[in-house]
Amino acid sequence: MKILLVDGTVFGTKTGAILRQVEQYIKEYNSGLELEILYFADLKHQILDGSPLNEDMQMMIRKFEEADGYIISTPIYQASIPGVLKNAFDMIDPKAMRYKPVSMVANGGTYQHHLVVENQLRPILDYFRCLVTPNYVYTHSSHFDENNQIIDATIQDRLRELARVFVEYCKLSETLPKQPVDKN
Repeated sequence: MKILLVDGTVFGTKTGAILRQVEQYIKEYNSGLELEILYFADLKHQILDGSPLNEDMQMMIRKFEEADGYIISTPIYQASIPGVLKNAFDMIDPKAMRYKPVSMVANGGTYQHHLVVENQLRPILDYFRCLVTPNYVYTHSSHFDENNQIIDATIQDRLRELARVFVEYCKLSETLPKQPVDKN
């Protein structure tokens, strides 16, 4: 199975650090999964405006379509997910992520923004009919050291648990047909 770990921002490094930690934990539970981190900061983004998509955006869409599961990592800016992440979701076919496992991780500068994951990101993934794991992890800048390594043991445990549940969702999704019975 191909798992795409998405660093959904063009600024900062904490979301990437979270993904690298989750990647390590997933490997502990299932070393057979093919893991790839897609850093949005490495892509030339364009606004979805009807013009032909550039090579980076075409490649990004292809990676989403070819993946069998996702870990979505996002910062929370101004009580919202970044526009570049929402723009990426707008480019993806609504059936591309259907019945594929997804876990969510986020980072914010205030503890009060943890519900953005539930109120903004989860509904988007529900629209795609993803198999969203019930646990997500929200981190705060105090959970990292000066090198953006996660130093909070509770966060590490929660990320490890997220990885464990995600791997189980991957097993579940292997036998679930991706073609819907309904035509919508």
